[in-house]
Amino acid sequence: MYAWPFFPNDEQLSDLSARLNLLPHSYPEVGQSQQDFPAGYDHDRNKVYLGEGELAFEKAKTALSQWQIFPSSWTKLYPAQAPIQKGQLVLVLFRLLGFWWANPCRIIYTVDEPRRFGFGYGTVQGHVEKGEEYFGVYQDAAGKVWYEINAYSKPGIWLTQLTYPLARRFQRRFIKGSKAGMVAAIG
Repeated sequence: MYAWPFFPNDEQLSDLSARLNLLPHSYPEVGQSQQDFPAGYDHDRNKVYLGEGELAFEKAKTALSQWQIFPSSWTKLYPAQAPIQKGQLVLVLFRLLGFWWANPCRIIYTVDEPRRFGFGYGTVQGHVEKGEEYFGVYQDAAGKVWYEINAYSKPGIWLTQLTYPLARRFQRRFIKGSKAGMVAAIG
């Protein structure tokens, strides 16, 4: 668990990222978000309509690759413009109860097809939860463009177990903010 009463500086985040990059994922079902979700986790499947046509799809891909999926009012990403590539470690920072919490995740796979773009990342040891999340955009046969967030998770530390209803509320808040951010990015 990594928390600060103030927003950490670049040196602190860089040092933490370097240490965490050596750690394994915090759950055994790595890559499972590409298939049916494993038992024993909460499952979330969400999507929102973004628009129609090739321009909407290209805008959605750009917004996703620029990490506009994170609600900027209460979350931050380190590194801010991390490349969407397998093996990339990111720190998802969020403010809760007067602290900035850093949660490490590593990109497990990417999707880059003519009508589908996205990535899945999984929690790394030290994250407050265990599990995996897929963020993607796709264009269906009718030309409609959709943003989807699919995840499975469960508490990763004792504090999350103790306050799990709060954690689930923040997950729902994140999903709502992420979908709104993508809708706004497409315009």
